[in-house]
Amino acid sequence: MGGPPDEHPKRAVPAVRPKRAVPAVRAVPAVPGPGPWPMSARLVADDPAGLAAAIEVLRAGGLVGLPTDTVYGIAVALDAPGGIERLFAAKARPPERAIVVLADALDQVAELVTLPPEARVLAAACWPGGLTLVLPIRPGVSLPAALSAGLPTLGVRVPDHPTPRALARAVGPLPTTSANRHGEPPALDGAAVLAALGEALDLVLDGGPVRGGTSSTVVDCSSGPPRLLRAGAIPADALAAVLDDAGFAHRLPGEAPPGT
Repeated sequence: MGGPPDEHPKRAVPAVRPKRAVPAVRAVPAVPGPGPWPMSARLVADDPAGLAAAIEVLRAGGLVGLPTDTVYGIAVALDAPGGIERLFAAKARPPERAIVVLADALDQVAELVTLPPEARVLAAACWPGGLTLVLPIRPGVSLPAALSAGLPTLGVRVPDHPTPRALARAVGPLPTTSANRHGEPPALDGAAVLAALGEALDLVLDGGPVRGGTSSTVVDCSSGPPRLLRAGAIPADALAAVLDDAGFAHRLPGEAPPGT
């Protein structure tokens, strides 16, 4: 015989309301407009651990902010797919402006360019230091067209700072440009790099304020007598004296505007 009916029937469990869909996170553009903007780059000390992190980022194709002997720069590995284009985009640099390559030593430079006697004399006197030489690209050397703005020449420099030279020693010659948006003053410390370029970088090595503060002097030694393209860290008359002492004709000192 069945028992009495349940005097307290269970209440129906209300249906579970479906969760609201979480809206997709909007992608942040790789190169934002003028700041301020969120900063995604890691700021790390310029020490052995920081250098190891920077080497890892460069080998992965990322952009690194770094101190040099003149101003802070941003660099990418020479063989990074699309890396040169990222450098241009990061600072809104016009494509007709070529990018300089920083090297560890003269022998690394010689792998990329031909050094006429005048260039070797200037390099011997001023490297490592704040002199960029524009030289013919070696026959048979294949470089990204954007690096040299399509020209048969390349700007090269051996900086007087251990950080870019250590990075170049580890990953090869580094295409590097000053850490600022085009037309603005170059950054002189790690915090200024972040403020200027925001999310365009992957990592910034903070080595404190740079001791130089002036961009490198640029001299064209690609054809004919050396001539001044940009005034900078090394006075043109000092370069003229080096060439005079070596018995080389030149067009130094000459009028050239300072620039970034």
